[in-house]
Amino acid sequence: MKINLIMLLIIITSLSIAGCDAKENILSTTDTSSESVDLITQEKGELTVAAASDLTKAFTDLGTAFEASNNCTVTFSFGSTGMLAEQIMNGAPFDVFAAANEIIITDLDEKGFILSDTIQLYALGRIGLTTLKDSKFEVRTMDDLKNPEIKVIAIANPDHAPYGLAAKQAIETADLWDILEPKMIFGKNISETLSYLTTGNADVAFIALSLKDEATLDFNLIDSDMHEPLRQAMAVVKDTQNEVLARAFIDYVNGPEGKEIMQKYGFVTPGE
Repeated sequence: MKINLIMLLIIITSLSIAGCDAKENILSTTDTSSESVDLITQEKGELTVAAASDLTKAFTDLGTAFEASNNCTVTFSFGSTGMLAEQIMNGAPFDVFAAANEIIITDLDEKGFILSDTIQLYALGRIGLTTLKDSKFEVRTMDDLKNPEIKVIAIANPDHAPYGLAAKQAIETADLWDILEPKMIFGKNISETLSYLTTGNADVAFIALSLKDEATLDFNLIDSDMHEPLRQAMAVVKDTQNEVLARAFIDYVNGPEGKEIMQKYGFVTPGE
């Protein structure tokens, strides 16, 4: 009996020790898994891109594709090229700047705000005359703007928006600036210019081809010879904390996937 009692105590003790070891192994495995999850979270990159307003549709699609293939989050700040450049010079924490004008990028580079070796041309933009589908005006050519019933014409501010400058150049080439200037309202950027039209505050607007909506707008391209080429360039901002990912984004824009998206929205891409 004593021997049996002793054996029983030994068995119970062994089971208890085994249970503790198993519990420790489970806890150890759980802790490791938790650390792995934290590590994955920490490794997910974040990128902030300043981009000209004509890129709103194209870059929104492109950003989604880039996020999926690079395990990162991309946040865009769309606006006029000139205003975004000012923000960068004032220390705005952007990683990449995609301008609607190559000259702006060159200027920032000369002032030391850009990583020079990252500058790339990524598109040529196009502008056109736009009216609403249900408009009583038919505006297909520059001469159609002479219609006295057209009271308000919207363009982006040519002082800081490259698409606005191109619109002004086209109007001047057509020798219509003095006639049309009294009818003009100026948007801060090309997106706001379009909003003047869609909200009924303008009869006609000069907008980027990339922003046209075939369901609601009648859009007619302006001959590209009527204005300086809209050579659009981008670069990594010098003070970026995410240089590797920023460089990858630029390469993606000019890679096969990025070019396909850009061309979908009417941009002429390098090598096209």
